[in-house]
Amino acid sequence: MSNPGDGDATPITSLRQLAEHIAVGCKPRDRFAIGTEHEKFGFRRTDMTTPAYEPDGIRAVLEGLAARAPAGTWTPILDRGNPIGLSSQSYAAISLEPAGQLELSGGLTADLHAARAELEAHYAEVRPVADALGLGFAPLGFHPLNTREQMPWMPKGRYAIMKAYMPKVGKLGLDMMTRTCTVQVNLDYENEADMVRKIRIGLALQPLASAMFANSPFLEGKPSGFLSYRSQVWTDTDNHRSGIPAVFFEDGFGFERYAKWLVDSVPMYFAYRGGKYIDLSGASFRDFLDGKIGQEAGRATVGDFADHMTTAFTDARLKRYIEMRGADAGSAEMMIAQSAFWVGLFYDPAALAAASALVRRHAWTEFAALRPLVPRTALDTPWQKGTLRDLMREALAISRDGLRARARVNARGQDETIHLAPLEAIAAGGPTQAERWLERYHGPWRGDVTQMLREAAI
Repeated sequence: MSNPGDGDATPITSLRQLAEHIAVGCKPRDRFAIGTEHEKFGFRRTDMTTPAYEPDGIRAVLEGLAARAPAGTWTPILDRGNPIGLSSQSYAAISLEPAGQLELSGGLTADLHAARAELEAHYAEVRPVADALGLGFAPLGFHPLNTREQMPWMPKGRYAIMKAYMPKVGKLGLDMMTRTCTVQVNLDYENEADMVRKIRIGLALQPLASAMFANSPFLEGKPSGFLSYRSQVWTDTDNHRSGIPAVFFEDGFGFERYAKWLVDSVPMYFAYRGGKYIDLSGASFRDFLDGKIGQEAGRATVGDFADHMTTAFTDARLKRYIEMRGADAGSAEMMIAQSAFWVGLFYDPAALAAASALVRRHAWTEFAALRPLVPRTALDTPWQKGTLRDLMREALAISRDGLRARARVNARGQDETIHLAPLEAIAAGGPTQAERWLERYHGPWRGDVTQMLREAAI
């Protein structure tokens, strides 16, 4: 989740102003970039327990990363004096999820080769710091061992507010906060029409992404019966701000209609003033805008709206770019494959047109209907006259063509299609990550799920 807001104190005067705030993200195609985000669970190598903030825990990891890097690389982000993240001039940032899951929000890269190099460089930074503390980090969709009560909480003000509010709106919100990790890619749009087309494709195909990248088959040390328990958690977290809302597919959808949905339909969590989070959980942003609540916070600002946008958790999220949010964290190869899949669909005009045609063959409600089914059966979920693996093959072929057309090559002359290799194997009938872990559980692990953290460690 995001670090504290952008501090824009401009008073809000209209929905059009908010639409224009989002529209600043429009870019010409030759400036399109790739931004990746990926999370991972910390664990103590001696006993597999999850490290707390301190002592010798997540705070020490942040301080170690800052100390080992060249001077000025990382600047601490503080919450009431506690370091809760790191920022850099390259736009990259390191942040903490509620239970100390360590997240890299990468900088902007021109191609997938650079995104892979950034991921590897981050892992190379984290390993020696973690090793010195006796820690490991494992990117998995859902914590395979711990109960909710065994997960620590980080000292971030917004998380305290969310912790109190989540049980009021869903049964699994606290699990989402503490026991899940995801990977996402952030992609650009050229104009409003381009945004609408991409967000609709992204939302429609997000259940497919959840199936392809399923990597969370265990719950508290045993098979859960789900291949992506992380995805199951999102079905009962907070449905006022999650999932695949109808508004995105309504006639006339655009920046202003989205701003109106956020203002009128997504309840607030907080306002941020002077380094302090003010609890406004459950309140209407419209009421805040009209001066009916939040006397301590004063008048609603554009910065408040920017923070409010980060509290909408739709499967594909619109900001000044589009976030693809439906995948479990996984191996480095699979996390780059997640970026590659969407870059191939979105960043070549012919591929984008083909992806749009693929989605428009079906009502959006058909894709939304997959969402509660995919967590359990992933690519074996029925689709039309076959399964989701058939849809995967169609979408993957479009993505492959799109990456080939981009013709971005590495030092070996290889184009970006090399990053689709793990997905090609799955499309051909190979197991998902979750199915591989279950094979290990029933085979060499002999039911010992602690082996998962060791084998998944970066």
